[in-house]
Amino acid sequence: MQKITREDCIQLDSQDVLADFRNEFNLPANDIYMCGNSLGAMPKKAMAKVEQVMLDQWGASLIKSWNIHGWFNLSQSIGDKLATTIGADVGEVVVTDATGINVFKVLAAALTLNPERKKIVMEGSNFPTDNYTAQGLVKLLGNQHEIVFAETEQGILDAIDDNVAVVCLTQVHYKSGRLLDMKSITEKTQECGAISVWDLCHSGGALPIDLNACNVDFAIGCTYKYYNGGPGSPAFVFCAKRHQGKALQPLTGWYSHDAPFAFERDYRPASNINQMLSGTQGILSLAVSEIGIDIASRADVNEIRNKSLNLSDLFMRLIEQECAEFNFELITPTERARRGSQVAMSHENGYAIMQCLIAQGVMGDFRAPDTLRFGLTPLYLRFVDVWDAVAKLKDIMQQGTWQEAVYNQKHAVT
Repeated sequence: MQKITREDCIQLDSQDVLADFRNEFNLPANDIYMCGNSLGAMPKKAMAKVEQVMLDQWGASLIKSWNIHGWFNLSQSIGDKLATTIGADVGEVVVTDATGINVFKVLAAALTLNPERKKIVMEGSNFPTDNYTAQGLVKLLGNQHEIVFAETEQGILDAIDDNVAVVCLTQVHYKSGRLLDMKSITEKTQECGAISVWDLCHSGGALPIDLNACNVDFAIGCTYKYYNGGPGSPAFVFCAKRHQGKALQPLTGWYSHDAPFAFERDYRPASNINQMLSGTQGILSLAVSEIGIDIASRADVNEIRNKSLNLSDLFMRLIEQECAEFNFELITPTERARRGSQVAMSHENGYAIMQCLIAQGVMGDFRAPDTLRFGLTPLYLRFVDVWDAVAKLKDIMQQGTWQEAVYNQKHAVT
């Protein structure tokens, strides 16, 4: 195989149909940002949006903003935009609350559809919030339910049977970047009479998703990764229309009432997607999240996916070409159809190596015990960035500069 050069990467950038989107983000001039799978970059229009909401809306219009600036329906209007990126219809998505809260909502709602069944299938190595939230819900319900943890896609399929109430899975694994087959798993789930819940935190905005084509029941996700909504920006909930008004979530705040401004003593659930809301929204973060969602909805998701796969192919090939002697072990699947938009690899000195990379301007991240993660966000990462990141990694390994970080870690004052 012909050796890849930096000039090859520059040529790929010159042909990139998504290249102009990079100009919409505020990126440090001297850093290579490869952590968009954890926190997306800041859109340049975000600050102006904050000023608009703070000064023109809250400052000038005050409480009138709930009506004249559409604050009260902001979760729904932004949700309709986000819906276009995940294969959902208008009226099936709301942007609201935090991911963990939304996991609680949809898992509780899903269990009401199968009250006689007591098994929940999940992936044991999920991002902990999903598992912890499910465990908390099970305890709240009197420990009547059993969580069955599987570790592989085949293990998940094998665990789904006629005793399962809900299958709750993350589409792209947060650590390895492995992509589950949503369609086949959902089909098996529903053949067995169970309800599907999908976590899209590491796939939404990064690859084509078609919830309705896969007949998914519920989904949740965050907006601060590939949607670039900002730190702690609100999450989202998808509820298929066939379940709206039937599968009710239990955090029944006034926003989810059928007539919120009637101020009735007793709860009457909204019969539409509004029932997935709870209380008053954080308008500032909600409004800012719309900027990144707008960008994602304008980009062609198939072009995003194609560039993502090409970036990860390049990264993997360069690790083999430039760093084969340094004992990195690839964790992310090499098959294009089996991975999301990141590359993860392990090394016994992974923490120290990542600290050195960050110090030299390559911002990836580390996950215990030994995983280095590199997010590949197609809207602003260039092919030449991948080349330069691997070149810096090679230099760190050749020079042994990572050993100082090991020394500092071992001798840190606690």
